[in-house]
Amino acid sequence: MAGVHALIFAGGTGQRMNARAKPKQFLELHGKPVIIYTLEHFESHREIDSIVVVCLESRIDELRGLLRRHGITKATRIVSGGEGGDISIYNGLAALEGVCAPDDIVLIHDGVRPLINGELISANIAKVRECGTSITVEAAAESVVRVDGGGRVAEVPPRGEMYTAKAPQSFRYGMIWDLYRRARREGVRSIDSAHLCSIYGVEMHTVQSTQNNIKITAPADYYIFRALYEAMENEQILGI
Repeated sequence: MAGVHALIFAGGTGQRMNARAKPKQFLELHGKPVIIYTLEHFESHREIDSIVVVCLESRIDELRGLLRRHGITKATRIVSGGEGGDISIYNGLAALEGVCAPDDIVLIHDGVRPLINGELISANIAKVRECGTSITVEAAAESVVRVDGGGRVAEVPPRGEMYTAKAPQSFRYGMIWDLYRRARREGVRSIDSAHLCSIYGVEMHTVQSTQNNIKITAPADYYIFRALYEAMENEQILGI
C-alpha cells in the first residue's frame, strides 16, 4: 500500500499577530507551542509514516529541540521556508523527493491549524485513495459576494454552493509535486494547493471539515484557540 506523509508548513513570520517576541506557530498554550499541538495529531495517527516540517530558517534549531522535548519522532525532515506559503510548500515537497513514490499520499497542512483530529486525517487519506485528491472544506455560514474592481457587488452566489477551503489538502505525491514544479518554472504563484489545482484545471474532491478547524492568523484567533482547547479539555476531564 502507498505510503502516507504529512507536510506541515510553518514558515510564516506572523505579521498579523503583532507578536514581536515569537512567530505565531511558536506561541505557547500551557507551555506547549502551537506547532507542537498540530504535529501531535499526525504523530499519533497510525497511517502517517513520516512528517516534513517547513520552518523559519532562524527557528529550525529551536524546533528540533521542541520535537525532542515533546516526543515527535516522525518529523525526520525540517527544511527552511520561502517567501510565501507556495514556496514553503514547494520546499517541503522537494524534501520528500526520493522518499515518496509517485503514488504515495501527502497531506499538506498549516502548522497554525492545531484543532484538527485523527478523524479528519483519516477522511483525507481515504478520499485520496478513492479519488486522487482531497480538499477539506467548510460550508459558508454567511453569504459570499463577488466584488468587481470598482467596489461594486458583481454576484451573490447561492450560499448552499459556497464553501471555505481549509486544510489538510491532500494529494498523490507525484501529481502535486509535478504541479508545483510546473508553477515554479512558469512563475505562477498561488494562495494554497487548492488554488494551484484550480489554476491548472485539476479535478478536486472534498471532505467535510471537522468543527473548530481554525487557523491562527490574528491575535483573536489565538484566544479562540485557547478557549476551544480548554473547553475540550474540560469536557474530557469533567464530562461536561
